[in-house]
Order: sequence, then C-alpha cells, then structure tokens
Amino acid sequence: MPDPIKWEDGSLYLLDQRRIPFEVEYLKCTNYQDVAEAIEKMIVRGAPAIGIAAAYGIVLASHGGLPMVKEAISRLSKTRPTAVNLFWALEKMERAATDFHDATAKDPRLILKDHLLEVAMGIHEEERQIEKLIALHGQSIVPPNCQVLTHCNAGALATGGIGTALGVIRMAQKIGKAIKVYCDETRPLLQGARLSSWELWMDGLDVTVICDDMAAFLMKKGKVDLVIVGADRIASNGDTANKIGTYNLAVLCKYHGIPFYVAAPRSTIDCSIKDGEAIPIEERDPDEVRTVRGVKIFLEDIPAWNPAFDVTPGDLISGIITEAGILKAPYRESIETAMRIDVNFEDAHWADSYLKQGGSEDGGI
Repeated sequence: MPDPIKWEDGSLYLLDQRRIPFEVEYLKCTNYQDVAEAIEKMIVRGAPAIGIAAAYGIVLASHGGLPMVKEAISRLSKTRPTAVNLFWALEKMERAATDFHDATAKDPRLILKDHLLEVAMGIHEEERQIEKLIALHGQSIVPPNCQVLTHCNAGALATGGIGTALGVIRMAQKIGKAIKVYCDETRPLLQGARLSSWELWMDGLDVTVICDDMAAFLMKKGKVDLVIVGADRIASNGDTANKIGTYNLAVLCKYHGIPFYVAAPRSTIDCSIKDGEAIPIEERDPDEVRTVRGVKIFLEDIPAWNPAFDVTPGDLISGIITEAGILKAPYRESIETAMRIDVNFEDAHWADSYLKQGGSEDGGI
C-alpha cells in the first residue's frame, strides 16, 4: 500500500487520491499554499490525514519565521471546515512554534524548522500508534464470521496509518476471522468504490462494491452483520459528522437491528460543541454531483446540492471505537471520561505482532 503522506528531502509528497485506483502519483508540496490546495482539491483527504498534512504544511512555512507560520495556519484552517483533526493539528503546531520562538531568545542557535518537523513527525507517528489501538479495541465487536459494510474511506489513505474503520477490518482478517466486506460506492466522489475497495483488495480481503442505494436491500437479505464507519467530527454528546450517506446507514441499521459503530481517534472529538447541530457542514462545488469522473450526467441549468457530510445522532450509534476503548451511551459521560485517560501506547506493540504474524496460534487475540 503506497504511503499517502511522505516527507522527503525537505518537501512533502502527497499521494494524489483523485487518480486512484488507476494511477499512483504523488504531488510534491514545497510551500504551505501547495498543501492548502491539495487539501481543498481532495488530493489528500480523511480527517486524520488532513491534520497530518497540515502539520507538515506548517513546517514548509517555517522558513519565514513565526509571522509566516501564523499566515500558514490562517490559510490552512480555511481548507476543510468539518474535519476537526485539522484544527487540532494546527493548534498543536502553533503552540510549538510560539513556545519555540520564546526559547530562541535564550539560544538563537535553535532552528525553527527542525523543531516543527519533529513535532509534525510526532503527530504522524502518534496517529499510526492510535490506529493500532483502535484496531485492537475494535476486535471485541467483530464476530469470527462477519459481513461488514463500510462507507467512504476510513483506511490508510485517509489516516496515515492502518486506518480507523478499515484498520479494525484489517486486523480482524489478520487474526483469522472470516471477513466479507461491502463498500458503498460513496457518491459523488466515489471514495468507497475507488479507495476503500482498492485498499482492501490490495490486502487480499473479500470485498464487493455496491451502489449507495443498495444498502437497504443488502441488509434485508441478511448480508450485513455489522457497519463500521469513520468520522470527521464528533460532538460531546456523540453526534457524529461523517461522509454524506452515513446517516442513511445508521437509520437502516436501526430498522434492521444491525450494530452501527464509529471508529475514530480522540482528536476527532470536539468537546467544545454540545451536539451535531453545531458541527459546520462543508458544501462543495455542485459540479461534483453533475459529473462522474469528468462526464456530465445532467444539465447545468438544473441545480445540485452537494453537502460533503451529514450528522448521525448519537442515539443511532452502537459505540465509538477510540484508542482509549469503545465508548458507549450516554456519550457525554463516556467521552468526558475517555478524554482524561492516559493511553498506554505500549499496547500498540501487540497490534504490530497481530498485524505482522496473523494473531495468536489459535487465531484469536
């Protein structure tokens, strides 16, 4: 699997996800404007990956000192309003730059870029470890034989690690569970069809793509045991914003009695907002709806609505899988508790062994 985010020789390289699965091509970013445009054009996408890319974007701005860092933060913060990981990473980078600026008064030999690169790489590596823990915790909700439906792409391409929702699925397969995966195509940009199915196929999983409007019939036929999706922002009451179409699945799961889980790092939780009504929903260019891979499918004279995300109420969510464990309703209390937990990343080494060796001798954790 190609690494979606690479730092090499002082530049940031982003895998152009618009071209997958037919081409694997990287965009070289040499300044923060390149990174901002890559995020807006969805060359890089997925809440955790956006945050990581933005952190490296701040490194690229560091040659201009603190003033340019602040300029870059302002620009990058306007790229994708829904993904809270973006703001989490930018806040961390701004704090690091400000603290470093104060430290240079005592030791002018210190170099801002070196310091910020270390912080950005730390954010990147922490996300990798977090996803391994999410995959571990998620195994408790995946039965030995499981048909899973997922929406959009919450895999390595979206996160920089093994993925959140897809990380749970990947580990389930590695430890010997019989997994069948259905990927919603995810209109209008087809992240499920183009990205998730490709990732899973590359890993040797049994994967089938379905149109978004086939999910209800698939459930009725008894072919879905579990739905796992990612998240772009989670409110303090558990309401969750994710790629448009996620709410549909949650409603369908409620009717059919199917567990519906969200997998996301704690950095996706926004404790400053009380419910999903306060989550800003990005609206993108209507031409994304009017076209499929560049081919127009209806007249430009007809309006199109293109919200990039919808919000699933917490009472439709069976649990939120985080690095601190699986959170359950009432979410306001479980989220508050989870945010205080000091996570032991040593447990991520267990995940490494399962991912590399295929689990324990009896095929379980």
